[in-house]
Amino acid sequence: MNGNRYYIKCIFDYLVVITFLPLWLPLIIVLTIVIKVLEPKYQIFYVQKRIGRNGKGFSMLKFRSMVPNTSSHTITSKNDSRITKLGRFLRKWKLDELPELFNILAGDMSLVGPRPDVPGYADKLMGKDRLILKLKPGITGPASLKYSNEEELLAKVEDPVNYNNNFIYPDKVKINLHYYYNYNICMDLNLLFRTIFIRKEYTKNIQD
Repeated sequence: MNGNRYYIKCIFDYLVVITFLPLWLPLIIVLTIVIKVLEPKYQIFYVQKRIGRNGKGFSMLKFRSMVPNTSSHTITSKNDSRITKLGRFLRKWKLDELPELFNILAGDMSLVGPRPDVPGYADKLMGKDRLILKLKPGITGPASLKYSNEEELLAKVEDPVNYNNNFIYPDKVKINLHYYYNYNICMDLNLLFRTIFIRKEYTKNIQD
């Protein structure tokens, strides 16, 4: 990876997050209070180990949107009974991911990039696909936009885990590899704009 391109991306992330801190920090505070009041028996935040740049693990912070469970899989469909009523609202508008801005300030994540995998999935990357691990994981990205309705797709299939592992995940890897080879600040700005204001499926042709 071009070193200058990587460091420019890091500087861009910090500048954007710090510049807009007066907007997102009060929103996080308000949502924290709302979650505590409406669902007092559950924890406000959900911390989960994810795989970051160069395969290094880190703790990703989100607003909790599901009840605690002992499920052995991490695939979530729209009709998942573990999602709380308030959690459905948070997930619909992606508000559960706002605390990940703290992960950006900590240097573990980027505004734009591949979504961070749970341990196990990164181990499946082989050959050139492992170049994706040279990127910081992002809050949004081209694969996230294409599969912005992922939970709805998974709710329509008989075996969500199998469908994710054999169809969605391989396609995300292909999209994220394309991003690795081509990303720049203009592309990141475009993806951020689409995430915030449009949230349409990412339709750019992906080249092998």
